[in-house]
Amino acid sequence: MRVLVWNGPWDLTIGSREDPEPGPGDVLITVAATGICGSDVHGFTGENGRRKPGQVMGHETVGHVAAVGAGVEGLRPGDVVTVNPLIACGRCAACAAGAEQSCQDRRVIGVNAEIVSAFAETLLAPASNVMVLPETMPLEYGALVEPLSVGYHAARRGGCSAADAVLVVGGGPIGQACVLAARRSGATHVVVSEPNPHRRALAGSLGAVAVDPGSDGAVTDALGGRATLVLDAVGSTASIEAAAASSGFGARIVLVGMNAPRIDLPAYAVSTEERTLIGSFCYSAQDFRETAEWVGRAPGVLEHLVDGRVDMAGAAEAFTALAAGTSGKSKVLVFPHGLPAEVDGR
Repeated sequence: MRVLVWNGPWDLTIGSREDPEPGPGDVLITVAATGICGSDVHGFTGENGRRKPGQVMGHETVGHVAAVGAGVEGLRPGDVVTVNPLIACGRCAACAAGAEQSCQDRRVIGVNAEIVSAFAETLLAPASNVMVLPETMPLEYGALVEPLSVGYHAARRGGCSAADAVLVVGGGPIGQACVLAARRSGATHVVVSEPNPHRRALAGSLGAVAVDPGSDGAVTDALGGRATLVLDAVGSTASIEAAAASSGFGARIVLVGMNAPRIDLPAYAVSTEERTLIGSFCYSAQDFRETAEWVGRAPGVLEHLVDGRVDMAGAAEAFTALAAGTSGKSKVLVFPHGLPAEVDGR
């Protein structure tokens, strides 16, 4: 089968691997499309240090069941599916508590170098991580389940409710996921702070008020005061400072963005105003399952999220443009078997 191989920083080529065969408890999936995640881009440039040469990345995926291994029930060839890429041990205290993202023995499809992941024509995954989606749903939506689960988990970590004035810092794919998660959680007053005009427009189409943080007072004016909940989808010193400056006494600030491994914290703003800083990483199996069910209902707002599509031959160029900041795209999908006819005009 054909795969995309990361050879080192800024070097992505088409390669080949042996066709996988499902063992007991496994599901073989014919990949339809896989989204390029921000972590994939950081892996592509080599800046996060979490990828190894020769690795096949990719974890935001949708496809069809090709075959199942012995003992697999409830899945059959042809089913439309997505995959929860977080493979937990299922035995530890974290797993027993429904916090699979904290499992110390977890493996992540797309991150672990030994797993041939979703930028490939086929993907092998544990049956317990495979979620069936409705055939009536637009197929591309399945590749959105994973990033949307990240935003949903962040909103749940922050205790988001209809009573909150929510600020989302950053309007990229995770920021967009946070907007939709806040709306799913009942929040009606959601503001996004984003300097990129394309992403501001996209955030506005999702039901948020989108503002340019470079405009003095724009955030607090849009909020009509200060936020009670901030979802920081950037994760930098500047973004955490903005979160503190735009939130009120006792506000909760959820750090879900991972722009930098270390940031400077405005400690006085946290302590003297009794703000709560909350970490958020990935999602639990329940978060992923609930998000897959929501996406399966095909809410119309999802049609705005995918704004780029390439085949394998165009993947390297798409990665390069996203990493260099020359692309205006927000979510690009890679179609390993070629672009759908309605996209490429055939």
